[in-house]
Amino acid sequence: MSGAFRCSVASEGDEEPIAGTASTVRAFLLVEAPGPWGVDAVTGSRLPPEVRSWLHDLPRAHRVRPLMIRGHGRQRRPGTRVFAAWCGDGAGGRPWLESAVLEDPRDLLDLPVHGLAAGSSTGLTTYDGPLLCVCTHGKHDACCAERGRPLCRALHEVAPEHTWEVSHIGGDRFAPNVLVLPEGLYYGRLAPEDAGELVESTLSGELDLAHLRGRSTLPFAVQAAEIYLRAQLGDRGSAAPELLAQERRGERTRVRLRLPGGTFDVEVETRPAPPRQLTCRATALSAPPAHRLLGIEAAVTPTTPGPGPGT
Repeated sequence: MSGAFRCSVASEGDEEPIAGTASTVRAFLLVEAPGPWGVDAVTGSRLPPEVRSWLHDLPRAHRVRPLMIRGHGRQRRPGTRVFAAWCGDGAGGRPWLESAVLEDPRDLLDLPVHGLAAGSSTGLTTYDGPLLCVCTHGKHDACCAERGRPLCRALHEVAPEHTWEVSHIGGDRFAPNVLVLPEGLYYGRLAPEDAGELVESTLSGELDLAHLRGRSTLPFAVQAAEIYLRAQLGDRGSAAPELLAQERRGERTRVRLRLPGGTFDVEVETRPAPPRQLTCRATALSAPPAHRLLGIEAAVTPTTPGPGPGT
């Protein structure tokens, strides 16, 4: 197996950029499911059939992404831990987490998730995060297990109360991948030795820009624009920028973002990258989008003329 293709090794070797590659999701429902997961973690979990069916329908019915989680080392806990996460709306809404331990996972069927994607509470208890969710879903992609488990082990040693193994979150070729909730921050290509710095920066409200793939509440090009802008300004604050305007013309996207340091216009070009095998299990090549910074400039705000003479 030493010669088997590994998508993350190929992507890293080709220096494929990671900026602007986070899955676009505003609401997550994380459900503890100890034990092995199938290729599809929801339908391949050991949860009751009616719960699996309900979770499977969440994205289509309520725009909520279900994820399976388990404690590192697959520790058995009484009950079923559940987290509801809203990552914000890009217009100033603050992200939040709610959680509970259910005696019976079938209690999920009564959870009011219909408004979660719009920021409405599910009625669970407010939870003071963050959550560091490391993809270790080896049945979905070998890279997630081979690279995710060592990172998860390192994070668990530093911050066990914040660390969970999670099912497929997207971007296998950037493994190991970490989803930080409730902000919806996707990180990739972290090494176990990066664990301490990631925990420290997350708990202090800062970003690790070198490994940041993007913020899940933003479109791909806007994710990249935020990363480019923060890197130029040296701004590592984790609070979401205010998206004031977005205009796309062909391959170019012009974005106006407001950060504590000011308001800026960022222009990004997005083109198909050369075709590549995106996952270890893929049977065909695909051309993912690749972003490139074209320019950053301070936004010019129109001024309102003052009263004329004699008024």
